[in-house]
Amino acid sequence: MPETVRIVGVPMDLGQNRRGVDMGPSALRYANLQARLAQLGLSVLDHGNIPVPNPEEQIAEGGARRLKAVTVACQSIYDIGCQCLTQQEFALFLGGDHSISIGTVSAAASAGPVGLIWIDAHGDFNTPETSPSGNIHGMPVATLVGDGPEPLVNLGYPGSKLHPAQIVQIGIRNLDPAERKRLSASGIHVFTMRHLDELGMAAVARQALDRLRHLPRLHVSLDMDSLDPDEAPGVGTPIPGGLSYREAHLLMEILGDSGRVVSMDVVEINPILDNRNRTAELAVELVASLLGQRIL
Repeated sequence: MPETVRIVGVPMDLGQNRRGVDMGPSALRYANLQARLAQLGLSVLDHGNIPVPNPEEQIAEGGARRLKAVTVACQSIYDIGCQCLTQQEFALFLGGDHSISIGTVSAAASAGPVGLIWIDAHGDFNTPETSPSGNIHGMPVATLVGDGPEPLVNLGYPGSKLHPAQIVQIGIRNLDPAERKRLSASGIHVFTMRHLDELGMAAVARQALDRLRHLPRLHVSLDMDSLDPDEAPGVGTPIPGGLSYREAHLLMEILGDSGRVVSMDVVEINPILDNRNRTAELAVELVASLLGQRIL
């Protein structure tokens, strides 16, 4: 378990069309994130929010909408992430849409080999050529393996940040047609909801860690739409049939037990669509489970 956690808010909804996820960091803070982590004996530092322009101020066109603005924001994320790693702090990024992970994961990769555990209903493996919408929040995994808009592929330092063998996805259940073909051929190991139903979460979590056993460090990217909408209604793209409350907690607990997680992002919380901040409160509980909260 880390000794110091630095919270970084990224109030960004540049990577999608639907407004609201820019309020995710505020919702998580309102759900007493800092106090909850302090109860675990952690030293918690809140860095505040990275400045992000409003989507209305940006031109949204082309195969990668608002590319320039997303690149600038992700560069700021990258810079702060590198600072956290240098100071041996656990970096906890609060999104914002999932395009922030281009910055967070690039920072984690800058310090040496790292594995990525991507917990999401979606594969986020589109490119500008395959994306039906052009929204960058559907492209971060492809970008991280070097197949995306050049300014984002080269963010922080030139070239891809991860090899597909360094990525495991969990909870996938909604893919675009071209994205499905690309992901199947990519070499990324994907645990769909069928795998979870057949094997159970404990087996999936341990297999995920085993597949990344050659990597000393892990980054966890948690999209709250990975959970079933009955558990987490406040997300922009809810997909039925997701993780249950206990499955999500068990996954966080097993990942935390590994002692290898060095950074995390929590994304896609939309308080406008939520019920009394329920989704943010659940996210805080899941972060606590990853960082040491246990039943006994």
